Amino acid sequence: MVKQSYLVDPSHLKPFDRSDKTLLRVVIETPKGSRNKFAFNADEHVFELKKVLPAGMSFPYDFGFVPSTKADDGDPIDVLVLMDEPAFAGCVLKCRVIGIIQGEQDDGKKKVRNDRIVAVEKDAHSWADIKVVNDLGKQFAAELEEFFVDYHKLSGERYKVLGLKGPNRARKSVKSTML
Repeated sequence: MVKQSYLVDPSHLKPFDRSDKTLLRVVIETPKGSRNKFAFNADEHVFELKKVLPAGMSFPYDFGFVPSTKADDGDPIDVLVLMDEPAFAGCVLKCRVIGIIQGEQDDGKKKVRNDRIVAVEKDAHSWADIKVVNDLGKQFAAELEEFFVDYHKLSGERYKVLGLKGPNRARKSVKSTML
């Protein structure tokens, strides 16, 4: 008889760290610098390649999700993670929430909110002084908006940034999406 082993489904982990409830747990799907967009398939318990970005375009930061949440778009709430070096698909990080990018995507048939939490990995040296998303400056916000607009355009969708809010609003959004 062959013994089977399976990976744990990271989408069912607790959204907040057990020992420090201020830290958000984030499952990385796509590492910083990657042209490959990965997504966790909860039915099969695997990370799948979903899209390849064109040459010259890559993910500017690590991108993942908060486990045990469900956002308006039907997926777990998205998180953009600032850290010193890229992580890898499936890596679980403990992060400080610094804000939220409130956004809306439109596929021509319906509009849906698609917010992104912005967080800093708790041990990141380069980002240690960043406490709120506004500490990153207007250029950071403009570059992120441009990335998300261009990213959604590849799928024939439009993306519009509605606002940039601080950590309190971001935490409320996470709590409102918890399963």
